[in-house]
Amino acid sequence: MKKSNMVLICVIAIVIILALVAIGSYNGIVSKHETVESSLSDLDVMLQRRADLVPNLVSTVKGYASHESEIINQVTEARTKLVNASSIEEKSNANNELSNSLKALMVVVENYPDLKSSQNFTQLSDELAGTENRIAVARKDYNNAVKTFNTAIIKFPSNIFANMFGFEKATYFEADESSSEVPSVNFE
Repeated sequence: MKKSNMVLICVIAIVIILALVAIGSYNGIVSKHETVESSLSDLDVMLQRRADLVPNLVSTVKGYASHESEIINQVTEARTKLVNASSIEEKSNANNELSNSLKALMVVVENYPDLKSSQNFTQLSDELAGTENRIAVARKDYNNAVKTFNTAIIKFPSNIFANMFGFEKATYFEADESSSEVPSVNFE
């Protein structure tokens, strides 16, 4: 009788330990997933702030550089794509497109000294630069959260629970290869 009680106690202890490991793994994955979602939300806020600044910047530039409509249209179209993007891939691509078109716009601005000295333009440029910095930080935070989450769902034993509960790898917010290129603007 004592031997059977000992076996029963050992089986119960093993079941309790396995249950605690399962609960801990599941809760850890959920926590990391929520961090990814929160970081994505922070990044979305910064991207929206940037998108909200663009129309004011465009209208200010339009007043000084009315014949630069092609670049102004590119910025406006890129902003629209960013605002309407739903997936992380669409947001990343639209963000890269908007970054490139804003770089081209700033090249145009260099040829208008009156515009560069305009207080409204200077203020908008400063706000946009600050927002760009916030976006970089938010993108870094998001990608760090994605790395932590993705690592957690592929490590043993949490990968077992991640598969059981349908957790999938999160997508990184990546820069386009062309984002490091300086835009060319032709004034011919």
